[in-house]
Amino acid sequence: MPKSTAYTAKTPDENGLIPYTSEEDAVWADLVDAQWDAVQAHMARPYLDGLKKLDMPRSKVPQCADISAVLQRETGWKVAPVPALIGFKTFFGMLADRTFPAASFIRSREDFDYIEEPDIFHEIFGHTPLLTDPRFAAFSEAIGRAGQTVDKSQYSWLIRLYWFTIEFGLTYENGALKALGSGLASSKTELPHAVISGDPLIRPFDIQDILRTPYRIDIHQPVYFVIETLDDLFAAADRDLTKDIVEAQSKGLFEPLYPPIPKAS
Repeated sequence: MPKSTAYTAKTPDENGLIPYTSEEDAVWADLVDAQWDAVQAHMARPYLDGLKKLDMPRSKVPQCADISAVLQRETGWKVAPVPALIGFKTFFGMLADRTFPAASFIRSREDFDYIEEPDIFHEIFGHTPLLTDPRFAAFSEAIGRAGQTVDKSQYSWLIRLYWFTIEFGLTYENGALKALGSGLASSKTELPHAVISGDPLIRPFDIQDILRTPYRIDIHQPVYFVIETLDDLFAAADRDLTKDIVEAQSKGLFEPLYPPIPKAS
């Protein structure tokens, strides 16, 4: 995740509601409109089913309390607004408590097509549909529980498993490549890059390979992992992920498939 942000968190009022401006509501509406057709065409069924269950507004920023009401009914999860950036320890702790941390601000028009840090559009439109599915909710909780047991030096290893599954995972449906990840659902350019461009490497889901694969947050991913059957992902929730991380550390990281981050001049 980025180390700093130009955005300021929005604070809920005494009723737990955030008073978004008309311009912020308009940005949300335009983001949804820009992404809607691609999501319907390229996202996997668990995401689309969750999007339907949530029935979130398309013309204004949803309130976390409204999303939480549906999640509580479906899987026992909730959404809590947080500052723009939180640490890994806080992030894993909230997942373990079945609480999804949602950055409360929405991007500006200047960052409409791409924003490095997560905003409320990424969090709500991207993440929460999958959290209506008990299997994905259990996997996210397992990531959180593992994060409470590993040493902080192992956080970056564990987050790769989250990155390449919940954020940028792919799967097959009726022989067609489909996107699962929230980072794809909320990205106008990376969703087609991942599933129809033919540019990235597509590799089978393998926990050791995922843990050893470095990534950058500011580019389209050069490699994605395809979960052949969703049972493979959900079985990972019952694994000893701490043991998996230790094994991956002993083998070391793969060579990056991307250029190094340019140094500031």
